[in-house]
Amino acid sequence: MWFKNVMTYRLTKELDWSAEYLQAQLAQCEFHPCGQGDMQKFGWISPLKTSELLHFSVGKQILFVARKEEKMLPAQVIKRELAQRINELEQKENRKLKKVEKQALKDDVVAMLLPRAFSKYQETAIWVDSENQLIYVDAASSKRAEDALALLRKSLGSLPVVPLAFAYEPSAVMSKWVSEEDTPEWLIPLEDAELRGDQDNAIIRCKQQALDAQEILLLLQSGKVITKLALEWEAHLMFVLNEDGTLKRLKFADEVREKNDDILKEDVAQRFDADFVLMTGILAKLTENLLDEFGGEKERL
Repeated sequence: MWFKNVMTYRLTKELDWSAEYLQAQLAQCEFHPCGQGDMQKFGWISPLKTSELLHFSVGKQILFVARKEEKMLPAQVIKRELAQRINELEQKENRKLKKVEKQALKDDVVAMLLPRAFSKYQETAIWVDSENQLIYVDAASSKRAEDALALLRKSLGSLPVVPLAFAYEPSAVMSKWVSEEDTPEWLIPLEDAELRGDQDNAIIRCKQQALDAQEILLLLQSGKVITKLALEWEAHLMFVLNEDGTLKRLKFADEVREKNDDILKEDVAQRFDADFVLMTGILAKLTENLLDEFGGEKERL
């Protein structure tokens, strides 16, 4: 349940988030496992394993979980089986097969192999802060986030969202933080960053490298900018801030994750509820703090 990545979106129109409405709409796209002839299935599962509801809510905070199942059919396996069938049929009929015939054979091969294929599962969590009209997706790539949002849009019929954008360019602000040793008091820069030039594609990645070192400062003075920066919000979490405002490699502090350890393991729902409240409170405050540091939201024309 603890998010590992965050892609944040602004809802541009208020939607109906009532529990009854959500359950009815989500049920239309509920996840069902792949059948023998299915390559892929994508749908909603219950965030809380002990509940049948396809959403989890605390106040104005709502959690959805999308599950994707994909059958793994290595291209080499298909190619080998197809080549054998084409060869056998061409020898039998003493002629070269047409393109359309080869495609039909390939479809047969895939249909034959599917029941024996392994499944790969992927779950993507979406947290809706309906109080602040923000949506957070636990995804490391835009495609994965957009796929999950597309499923939610399909379920609800409408989902008017745009990526959350800051007024100030994060790369310029992060570069200023490091070059002028002007990181906000609530943040600690860690020894992990990525720098890129404005006019070239050269990328410099720093790991376990003090960012106040002379060589880093010289790079910034020469026009390089910081596009990724590892940061710590002490006693809360560590994360990597990217130039597009997304967050990756979230790691909540041990003292945070242990705060609800007094709840019995048997009380699954209570612990899930408490952890969700804890996590959303921290990430909502983090978003508020970052908006302050980056001049608020970028105005949209």
